[in-house]
Amino acid sequence: MQIENFKIFADLVETKSFSKAAKINAITQSAVSQQARAMERHFKSLLIDRSQKQFQLTREGQRVYEASKELLYSYDKLSSELQEMKKIISGTIRISTIYSIGLHELPPFIKRFLVDFPSVNVRVEYRRSNLVYEDILHNSVDFGLVAFPVRTRQIEQLPFRDDRLVVIAHPNHPLAQFSESGVELKQLDGQRFIGFDPDIPTRKAVDQIFRENKLDIDPVMEFDNIETVKRAVEIDHGIAIVPQATVLQEQQQGTLVVIPFKNKEFTRPLAILHRKGRVLTPAMKKFIETLGMNMTEVEDEV
Repeated sequence: MQIENFKIFADLVETKSFSKAAKINAITQSAVSQQARAMERHFKSLLIDRSQKQFQLTREGQRVYEASKELLYSYDKLSSELQEMKKIISGTIRISTIYSIGLHELPPFIKRFLVDFPSVNVRVEYRRSNLVYEDILHNSVDFGLVAFPVRTRQIEQLPFRDDRLVVIAHPNHPLAQFSESGVELKQLDGQRFIGFDPDIPTRKAVDQIFRENKLDIDPVMEFDNIETVKRAVEIDHGIAIVPQATVLQEQQQGTLVVIPFKNKEFTRPLAILHRKGRVLTPAMKKFIETLGMNMTEVEDEV
């Protein structure tokens, strides 16, 4: 048995999907099935209960899975320790992130990291928030980046930074005149509002702000990503509440007006996620250190 056999089997158990396990390991679905059967032949035991409609392990399969995790942990720990002894910072870091962070928050940090560690390859996937958590749980990626992190037993959270939430409007919108003085929440009542889809954490946070301040605002449009929300505001279909970091370019170009809240401060916490118990390679540790740097420090150095 090779270490890859145990990894593929562990991925299969955790995803409960031959196709997902195949994708994680860059092999075919048929190859995953063959690997599982090869392990059954090797251990002379039935590991997967194929009489069930849903993926389910036999008692022997559960024990092999537990042993696989122990073996993989020991192997990863040894590899990491040897890299640290040799002072090697290399490999690939896989990141799953929501669009707003990946497009507007992450780039300067990745640029700083690649300048410092050119032997490391960084791969970024843009996903909806719920899929970022799924990617972490299935070991499809090394790190996830989300807003308004939800505590999960199997996922470790590290604070990244806090975004300031602001109102954005077309330059000719009546609220644009308050870009310096700020706008009061009650002034948003009755405005045409453009929001994120209801299941997106930032939308849930904005809805909570409205409820706490007794504002009855129904979005006239809903979108699943920050870029589409901004485009709708740019053509004056309504106003929106977004993280300030996501509209710096439009503010500079004059296509959007950024309006702070008057006498109020609303923020969006961002977090770095990784699976609990995961062995962090030297490259992963350095990446976390880079994300922990101050944004001004990063921009000054790049």
